[in-house]
Amino acid sequence: MTPITEVAGRRVALSNLEKVLYPETGFTKAELVHYYATTADALLPHLRDRAVSFLRYPDGPEGQVFFTKNVPPGTPEWVTTAEVPRSSADAPARMVVVQDLPSLVWAANLVTEFHTHQWLVRSPDEADRLVFDLDPGSPATIVQCCEVALWLRERLAADGIEAHPKTAGSKGLHLLAAVRGASPERTSEYARALAVEAERALPRLVVHRMARSLRPGKVFVDWSQNAARKTTAAPYTVRARRTPLVSTPVTWEEVAECRSPARLEFQAGDIAPRLHDHGDLLAPLLDPDRAAPLP
Repeated sequence: MTPITEVAGRRVALSNLEKVLYPETGFTKAELVHYYATTADALLPHLRDRAVSFLRYPDGPEGQVFFTKNVPPGTPEWVTTAEVPRSSADAPARMVVVQDLPSLVWAANLVTEFHTHQWLVRSPDEADRLVFDLDPGSPATIVQCCEVALWLRERLAADGIEAHPKTAGSKGLHLLAAVRGASPERTSEYARALAVEAERALPRLVVHRMARSLRPGKVFVDWSQNAARKTTAAPYTVRARRTPLVSTPVTWEEVAECRSPARLEFQAGDIAPRLHDHGDLLAPLLDPDRAAPLP
């Protein structure tokens, strides 16, 4: 029988808790669910009011990995859902919106990464986030991503935009900023222009085009995740990688001092101590008074 637990007054079914999802570390499904439950205070504000795409890996990262955008079968009636626009030729999709702890624990039981758009479900025509995904092409690493991030930080600051870094939880780095008053299309145009500018300023380090042939030894500044249809790994999500790496907010000091990829690799067990020491480093993104207009 599938065990049932009560979470904030909701009955949530949890299954196969003993399953080892990450054989290299022995990290189990129970530990994954526990991680999300204990990180909820930091994670939920970054999920709330956003449609979530699930990147599921129910048998671990070495098993089948697949995206689920529509509401999964069997979703409890108390989980919030919302209609989300797609292309003009397609009918809207109905997607999950993780608003509270019971919904988070239910979703964690699916074994999933959490990915969100750069806009809220109530205002899909207005971006409230600007994102750059800095993706290193071997032999470049997150060390080179940090160099690019520092340049982008200064360039964004010149436009009055405050950038905040987090690890991708794989091999790269994400920069996030709170913005207001612009459509996803306009935000994408602005991000692309800055990626082009970064390539001109750092031609040996940066590429702004996705072509694989251009990327060895360079950092691809992926601006395209600002498009309305695109999503990005949410802060604090555990990734479907060889070990339970987490997309982790980091300080600008850590970025500036990074000389080895290992310095910016954080697993699920590292997050509680970091939250104790730093709090949520991305909390400024949640303050509407700190959202900046695009130039």
